[in-house]
Amino acid sequence: MSKVSYYTADGLKKLRDELNQLRDVERPRASQAIAEARDKGDLSENAEYDAAKEAQGLLEMKIAKLEEVYANARLIDESQLDTSKILVHSNVKIKNLTNGAEMKYKLVAQSEADLKAGKISVDSPIGKGLLGKKVGDIAEVQVPNGTLKFEILDISR
Repeated sequence: MSKVSYYTADGLKKLRDELNQLRDVERPRASQAIAEARDKGDLSENAEYDAAKEAQGLLEMKIAKLEEVYANARLIDESQLDTSKILVHSNVKIKNLTNGAEMKYKLVAQSEADLKAGKISVDSPIGKGLLGKKVGDIAEVQVPNGTLKFEILDISR
């Protein structure tokens, strides 16, 4: 069973655009590379043909995975988000209780995650640890080098 992911309109558009690029541009390019390699002679000794076939197989796997993600993607109306607790697409302000650092993040689907833009995946350890918490709660997050404690300072859309 596949996992449902929630996307903003922009995130869903990027996913659809990437899928269309792979299907409409990359797939024909891979087929063309195979045809050109096939024209070069004996297929049993043709490394270029083998490489083109392998690249096509990897491309088809990537397309199938993206099609599955897209089929299970749901558009979320951010204006309807409940800000009483942390959900997908919540903007959160948290304080690291170990060093006192305050951070702002937006929890997003895995494919939309971009740490430089302040977007963390709900599937990441921190994302999982924050889900469902309310302002004032302490989130204890298991990370590879121990446990981090975050105080939830603010939740917004």
